[in-house]
Amino acid sequence: MRRAPVAVFGVLVAATFAAFFVAQRLKNAPTVVQGLTHTPRFSPNGDGRKDHGHVTFKLKKADDVTVQVLDADGDVVKTLLDDKHVGAYQPIVPSLNWDGRTDGGAVAPDGRYRVKITLRREGRTLIPEWSILKDTKAPVPKVTAIGPQKQYGPELLPEAGGGAAQIHFGPALGKNAKIHIFRTAPGAPREVLQRPLAPGAKRFDWDGTDEAGDPAPPGTYLAVPEWRDATGNIGTSVPLDRHGLPILNRSPPTRLPGRGGITVRYLAAQPPVLPLKARDPMHIDVDARRQRYSWSVRRLAGATVNRSGNPKTNTRVNFHAPGGKSGVYVFEARTATHRTTVVFGVQARRPVAGTAAKPRGVLVVLPAITWQGRNPLDADGDGAPDTLDRGVPVRPFRIMAGSGLPQGFAEREAHVLRWLDRNGKRYDVTTDAALLAGRGPRLTGHHGVLIPGDARWLPTRVRQDLRAFARRGGTVVSVGIDSLRRSVRLDAKGRLADPSAERRTDVFGSRIAPLQQRTTDLEVFQEDKTVDLFKDGTGLFKTVPAWEATETSGPDADLITRAVTVDPPGRNVIVGLRFGKGLVLRPGFPDFAPRLSAPTPDPAVAPLMARMWTLLSR
Repeated sequence: MRRAPVAVFGVLVAATFAAFFVAQRLKNAPTVVQGLTHTPRFSPNGDGRKDHGHVTFKLKKADDVTVQVLDADGDVVKTLLDDKHVGAYQPIVPSLNWDGRTDGGAVAPDGRYRVKITLRREGRTLIPEWSILKDTKAPVPKVTAIGPQKQYGPELLPEAGGGAAQIHFGPALGKNAKIHIFRTAPGAPREVLQRPLAPGAKRFDWDGTDEAGDPAPPGTYLAVPEWRDATGNIGTSVPLDRHGLPILNRSPPTRLPGRGGITVRYLAAQPPVLPLKARDPMHIDVDARRQRYSWSVRRLAGATVNRSGNPKTNTRVNFHAPGGKSGVYVFEARTATHRTTVVFGVQARRPVAGTAAKPRGVLVVLPAITWQGRNPLDADGDGAPDTLDRGVPVRPFRIMAGSGLPQGFAEREAHVLRWLDRNGKRYDVTTDAALLAGRGPRLTGHHGVLIPGDARWLPTRVRQDLRAFARRGGTVVSVGIDSLRRSVRLDAKGRLADPSAERRTDVFGSRIAPLQQRTTDLEVFQEDKTVDLFKDGTGLFKTVPAWEATETSGPDADLITRAVTVDPPGRNVIVGLRFGKGLVLRPGFPDFAPRLSAPTPDPAVAPLMARMWTLLSR
């Protein structure tokens, strides 16, 4: 009975010794797997660099082979080869490439992975000691400051004395380091300069020139360092799109990381956004980068210089607002090489409407909130323009970037205002910012309100006041495109903030279709004899290249007069709505304003503007 356990023990001891000697024989014998190589690290991020991890080897003897990728816990993540017969010293076809995904197609997390090779005929498994690093995390270069000022906001070029902008960045550079200079505004972002960075560099000086060595045009610029880590991941201080351009619009709106902003400015001015009274003292701030400049003031439609000044270097121009009737005036400053032009409103010195004075005719409301909301100025120094289009809060009083004229002014408001002046029309003038602040002329006491351009954003209170004005019997003419469909508020810091998304309905409830870029004629389809909007025209508006149709008039308005498209048929473009006791009129096509200034008067547009003015004034 006791001999059996002894016998079993003896067998186990003998097997152990046998296994030891076999293991020693295998250990000292040439390895069956030869030429085993691998990719130490890879980054499957789709950029074409090290997107796959590779494993290659040959077999001393033919066998049926399985190759698997294991995670840190030893679990199988991906089978690269499944019981495939491989001949002796024959290359493995197809090659063993791992794309960083699991057998189920999911993306495997970053980390270290090992490879398991199983030889079925040999009855052996090999797990090499090395591992493969899957790393898709890009380095994060950062612009820490731009000098020499290193202050809040962008660095300004040109520097006094011709200095350069000193771009400081970190952390330590990786491979293939370079720096990009992008012009982010005005217009679409585009690269103006790219330079390699020397090993160990921590600073790059930009003198404000482009690739050709020419001075960069005025605008907002962004410095973006870029380099690559050991795995091949490329990192930039600001995310770039597939075209290699900075991504400026984010949801929710945020400032760009770092402080990569540089503003190139040769001459610029900051006009008032509230209307001034005639002959009141006023000033306009000018930044000429310490260059001498001259200046002048004139009425928009006039060539006569009302005020002028000799060359100076001061940053502020003081003068009295032009006297006479209300209107829009132009301030122009010039250096030897550059010019800037800004506009402002002046209100005649008469009793303000709504007092004991006789009610007035027309109040022209300039869309100053939209002018500043689309002013592509970088105030915080992140290298992106601060605009309401990007959802970024903006100050209502800012220096005007670019040429100084508000975006769209030359195409819309300028033509309407010149028509008023050339035809001797008298009107009061204010801005939507002034209506919000309760400064200057009010809507109350006027017969009509003319908005001569694109009024994208209006504060809720101004929107409500405009509705109430029309409902009580006033006439509102809105010449702009993409207007009266967004709101904005004044936050605790005095900024225009929280711009709403574009609504399909405007402030009067009309549902407006997107702008159509399709040439058509417009013909009068419906006329209300109490309005007679088209009575003096031809009834046909020829070759209209783009138009914005009114789909429905809304629950509080009735569509009473209209001109519609010929092709496609029946789209309401020029519309007149009865809103309460008042009227709301929309020309509805961008080419309306420019046709007012045509050398040969448009036989349909000029009479329409004249009739709208009559309806505004009565």
